[in-house]
Amino acid sequence: MKAAEVKLEKVGKRYGDLWAVRQITLHIERGEFFTFLGPSGCGKSTLLRTIAGFLIPDEGTVYLDGAPVNHVPPWERDVGMVFQNYALWPHMTVFENVAFGLRERKIPRDEIKDRVRQALNQVDLKGTEGRRPSQLSGGQQQRIALARTLVIQPRALLLDEPLSNLDAKLRAEMRIELLKLQRDLGITTIYVTHDQEEALALSTRIAVMESGRVVQEGGPREIYEQPREKFVAEFVGKSNLFSGTAVRAGDGMIEIETEEGLRIQTSSAAQSCVSGAGERVLFNIRPEAIELLGAGEKSTRINRISGKVTASAYQGSFIEYEIESRGRPLKANVINPKGKPLFQRGDEVAMVFDPEDVGVIRG
Repeated sequence: MKAAEVKLEKVGKRYGDLWAVRQITLHIERGEFFTFLGPSGCGKSTLLRTIAGFLIPDEGTVYLDGAPVNHVPPWERDVGMVFQNYALWPHMTVFENVAFGLRERKIPRDEIKDRVRQALNQVDLKGTEGRRPSQLSGGQQQRIALARTLVIQPRALLLDEPLSNLDAKLRAEMRIELLKLQRDLGITTIYVTHDQEEALALSTRIAVMESGRVVQEGGPREIYEQPREKFVAEFVGKSNLFSGTAVRAGDGMIEIETEEGLRIQTSSAAQSCVSGAGERVLFNIRPEAIELLGAGEKSTRINRISGKVTASAYQGSFIEYEIESRGRPLKANVINPKGKPLFQRGDEVAMVFDPEDVGVIRG
């Protein structure tokens, strides 16, 4: 199975006067698992359908393996697409559904049998050939749709929110199965989702989209740990965002006074965003970076914010707390202390964290 290289050069698509996507330039390498991540209406599905050939861009060029394909129809692009609703033929058996694309391509009967059997083995559904889609679970139907696409041996696999119709447990299981399958096959995969956890778990690279544009592109760790825009910090995971002013810079530390009057120190890693004292700063602290202490407890960690517990949610492996400090709610995710008492609503607490846990988004 040959993996494709996909390039987008200043690609745009509009509906009337509204640009759904505009000026998108990306390079998706062979064998990558590349994800378009963003909220509903940001243009991610429009971009995927443009790559597939179901939409023709109004500006820019789509390239597959270096060749422009703007006006090449979908069936000639040698890519496979899995839709959100699976789009299985209800009156056909599993075998007939998977074999459909091969028959349309006039593949010999014996080869069809071998390739359908191989595709079903790849998605772990051997023995279901004679069943109808209605006799399968949601997860099995999703895998049949995947097998129907893989059997034509496409250069690229395009997936438009394929797990969104599954329940939470099955979705998590299918995420792992899809990850293993893609890594085993080495096929170039372009994925669309609004689910941040899904994108972080599956992708080699992510393009975060907002209002038809890519606001940040990078690996999962970079996107999560080093967001360059407020939107990215808020959309990917949870954040405690602060605005403030740098009041001191030097000795490997930057001290920031927030609008609430808090003094927070961040490490010299933020120097690229903050040039010196007096500069306005936007920064975030991830909830899992915070250690929660009783009001009188001591800590060697430099940064400390006092507050009061206003809500808590037991999540099993961790407890999600909401803390009110100086009139604003903050979040802290604390690992389950295993048998020790949990903080309760109204408790006075201290949130402590290190300078390295403070991520400066921009000055």
